[in-house]
Formats: sequence, structure tokens, C-alpha cells
Amino acid sequence: MSKKVFIKSLKVILPLVLGVFFVYYSYTSATPQERTILWQNIIKVNPIWIALSMLFGVLAHLSRAYRWKFLLRPMGYEIKLYNSFMAIMAGYLCNLGIPRSGEVLRGATISSYEKIPFQKAFGTIVSERVADLVMLLLVVSTTLLLKYDLLLFFFETNHINPFWSIFILMFLIFIGFWFLKFIKNSSNVKLGKLKGFVVGILEGMVSIFNMKKSYIFILHTVFIWIMYVAMFWIIKFAVAGTVNLGFSYILIAFVVGSFTISLTNSGVGVYPVAIGAVLLIFNISKQDGEAFGWLVWGTQIILNIVLGLLSFLFLPILNKTK
Repeated sequence: MSKKVFIKSLKVILPLVLGVFFVYYSYTSATPQERTILWQNIIKVNPIWIALSMLFGVLAHLSRAYRWKFLLRPMGYEIKLYNSFMAIMAGYLCNLGIPRSGEVLRGATISSYEKIPFQKAFGTIVSERVADLVMLLLVVSTTLLLKYDLLLFFFETNHINPFWSIFILMFLIFIGFWFLKFIKNSSNVKLGKLKGFVVGILEGMVSIFNMKKSYIFILHTVFIWIMYVAMFWIIKFAVAGTVNLGFSYILIAFVVGSFTISLTNSGVGVYPVAIGAVLLIFNISKQDGEAFGWLVWGTQIILNIVLGLLSFLFLPILNKTK
């Protein structure tokens, strides 16, 4: 096995191992009675709240699919909404196996079915991620204003530095953009083929500044994140111990979940444990908090799996004439 293949394998295996470890630790550290309570909290859930959470999730995905059209339009591409939606869901499904691979698959899928150069499609996805990062910063800022002391207490207790994480991410985006510009402006003959690819990515990235009706893009971005918070918040009614939890506490748990989900493949194992840990600070029992976390995580994972598989099935069917 080559070193490159070995490193790629580690990137897939290690997050899964970490997730399994957290599940195992959570299970073995609980008493038989606590495990029973946790399981009862999950199986006795009112399906109405689960259905509403899934509905909010679908609305967020549909809004993201529609928003993508505005990024591709300035470059002269008009994609079908169903292709945009299914490419996104196929990408989410792929992310469950290999972190961040979904963005590449999403770009490749829309490139294949809508005849858009992959590099341009991928560039727009990068722009989307920057817009989502801005929204996450706004949510974090709002949460800090509401419950500054509690949020920082949790991060310090668990040795998490969200500001450092955000800084590193923004720094990497800046370095990546600078590197792309360097290649684009390079006169090196050996970089000739790569330059064409880079130019396409940059064109996709800057399309966010060239779109018409940019206010619609902004409205969809805000709507997507409102739906994210809503599909998280609505689950509080599914667990008896979290029904009376205030919105500011829910927002803190949402922020913590947003950071911890990046540790493993779509938050496998880590997400429910982290949610349980942060809700424990607010006098929510470990069983109620983890049940809340498992319901939020499980609801959206099931949704992504079902819609992702259906997308893989219907994409070639709906585009069979192409």
C-alpha cells in the first residue's frame, strides 16, 4: 500500500473509529437503568416531532438546491431544480462514508447531468461554504450574546476553542484562494493544463459577486439556517426532559453540535454524546440529553440516507434522454 493510499484510508477510518469509541464509552459508562431510560426516551417518541424535523430538513435542502441556481446563472448555466436537489442529497450520502467527499461528488454529478464544467460547479460549492461559514459565525455571535458565560464554560471544560477553529478555517480558505490566484497568474508552461482548471474554479467562486437578485440568495441562505435551527429545536418536544428547555439553551447545544459534527463522518458517535454533555450543564439528565442528541442526529441521517439513495436511483432515470 502506497503512502498516499494509506493516508487517505486513515482519513476515513480514524473518524469512524473515534465515533465508535464515543458510542462504546457512552454505553459502558452508563448503568443498566440509565441505558433503559435512554432507550425508552427514544422508542416512545411522538412521531409528529420527528416528521416535523424531517420536513424542516427537506425544506433546507430544497432551498439550498434553489440557491445553487443563482450561483451558476451568472456563468450562463440554468440547471433543473430536481437535478440540483438530487446532486446535493447524493453528496450528503457520500459524506457519511468519506468526510467532505460529498462536495466533489455533488460537483461531478451536476457536471455530468447538466453539462457544466466540473471546476466551475465546484467553485460555486466553495462559495456556498463561505456563505454558510458566515451564517455559522452569526449564529455563534448570537449565542454568545445570549449565553456568553455558559457557552464558554462548556468549550473550556471540553478543551474546545471555536475561535481558533474558525480562524484556521478562514486562514485555509484565504491560502487556498491565494494559491489558486498564483497558479492562474503563473507563466509556467508546465502549469498550462492546471491553469484552465483553476480559472474555472475561480470563476465559480466569484459568481457570488456577479449574480442578479443577490437578495434572493441572501434570503435563501438565512432561510436554510433557520430551518437547521428549527429541525434541531423541534426535537425538544420529543423528549419529556427537554420540553421546557429555553431557546437560548437549545441554541448553545446547536452551536456545540455544529462544531463537534466535523470530528467524525457526519458526527457518528460524537454528536449525541456532545449534545448530552452540554445539556447536562443545564440540569438535563444525561439520558434525556443524549436521547435528544440521538433523535436529532438519527432523524437527519435517516433523511439523508433515504433521499440520497433515491437520488442515485432517479438521477439516471430522469436524465435518460441526455
